[in-house]
Amino acid sequence: MYITNIETERLVIRRLYKSDSELWKKFFINNPGIDFLGLEVDMSIEDQSKSWIDKQLSRYANNLFGHQALIEKESGLLIGQCGLLTQEIEGNKEIEVGYHILPKYWGMGYATEAATKFRNFAFENELTDTLISVIDIRNTKSMNVARKLGMKQEKQLKIHGLDVWIYRINKENWICL
Repeated sequence: MYITNIETERLVIRRLYKSDSELWKKFFINNPGIDFLGLEVDMSIEDQSKSWIDKQLSRYANNLFGHQALIEKESGLLIGQCGLLTQEIEGNKEIEVGYHILPKYWGMGYATEAATKFRNFAFENELTDTLISVIDIRNTKSMNVARKLGMKQEKQLKIHGLDVWIYRINKENWICL
């Protein structure tokens, strides 16, 4: 499952396609945030990109949501991904809002813009009463985005070998923003 026909002020958000793996290779080149993702570092950039895209396509096919492509309206370029993701956290199914931006576009507000759209969509369409973000404890940039979404740091866990914070916002708190 993926959400269609979404736009923000500066972004067109669309589903991912297999062909996007060629464009997504840029994400794995000289990206200081890669260590925060728990990826297999022994894979080639091509294989990492293909695996990433295939995972999102599998999520779509299995009704687990999935990241979607963020296309900058002005340039028409793929600048990142964002989306809702079904996660299992401590034995519970949770819906996460996740975001990944190419380093060249960091600090421009794109992650916040896209993640806000997905947060609002999830609550407005009653997909959940609570949203999380799973963030490596070293990833201060993503923590800042989560706070801008109104999320609060809830607890620290170890997931996929990484020490992470769970950030959360519930629908009641979202309504008050």
